Amino acid sequence: MVRAERDGRLFDAFKDVSAVAIGWNEVGDLSHVKTRKAIADLVAAAWPEMKPQSIAMATGQLYRFVNEIDVGDMIVTYNPSRRVYLVGEVTGPYRYDTLVDPEDAQFRPVRWHGEVSRDLLSVESRNSLGSISTLFRISNEVAAELKKAMTSGQSAKPEATAAAEAIEDDLFKSMESRAREFIKDKVNALTWDDMQELVAGLLRSLGYKTRVSEAGPDRGKDIVASPDGFGFESPRIVVEVKHRKGTMGAPDVRSFLGGRHPQDTGLYVSTGGFTREARYEAERANIPLALMDLDDLVKSLLEQYDKLDIETQQLVPLKRIFVPAWP
Repeated sequence: MVRAERDGRLFDAFKDVSAVAIGWNEVGDLSHVKTRKAIADLVAAAWPEMKPQSIAMATGQLYRFVNEIDVGDMIVTYNPSRRVYLVGEVTGPYRYDTLVDPEDAQFRPVRWHGEVSRDLLSVESRNSLGSISTLFRISNEVAAELKKAMTSGQSAKPEATAAAEAIEDDLFKSMESRAREFIKDKVNALTWDDMQELVAGLLRSLGYKTRVSEAGPDRGKDIVASPDGFGFESPRIVVEVKHRKGTMGAPDVRSFLGGRHPQDTGLYVSTGGFTREARYEAERANIPLALMDLDDLVKSLLEQYDKLDIETQQLVPLKRIFVPAWP
């Protein structure tokens, strides 16, 4: 699969010119560059600010496009607006050529054989072809299904609707789980100061006014939240934020409780989690006390995100996406 740029903008050019092409023009002509390291060095020189992971990704795609794709290999590209795959085969070696587009000069000539509607493919194949990578290898099973659908014009693998829905439901659940883990990574990477501000922002989204302690000895509290902002009106929520890998134990909870007034309500946030003994200590506390680990924090963040102020949202910027929901 060679993507025709974002939104398939080069699909018609690929078809008209009988070729596929990718970018990274700044590395120049790679006709005589035969090793991954040499390509990586060119990428790093062209984009000094690029992170190592991004360099590795670009290097891998360029190396495969230049050195691993062979004449006769099957090539597929996709037009998302028409929902069709264009299927063909490579007819010649790599060259540096702007014939397709000035911004995509890494070039391979192709003979196109025909188009396949996405609707003719099985759910598994559609999922497999859904990768956002510019270039990736298609499995033999998916390739065979594409060829059969192109030849017959019929679905190569009809499926019951219920089975298709189950497969897509599993896919969406997997996407949701992965997204949540990425969000947890973002939250966990915050500095202690930003973590404190995130928790304060969550409390403000619930209607409280907050006072955040300055850096230094805080006498067992990092945030005080209350309706009036001063802690005179009830409920007065006293918050301790521990942003570290270590798990908080029962002594930590007892220490926090030791400085509380009878009218206080407590919230103890620990991104490293809590021991079983700490949770037991919280249950038998002499004031209402809630423990919030990283999972709880991210859950609250997602529930309240639209109500957060801009400053808090900017600590963990999120983008909403929509997926089909089965009745």
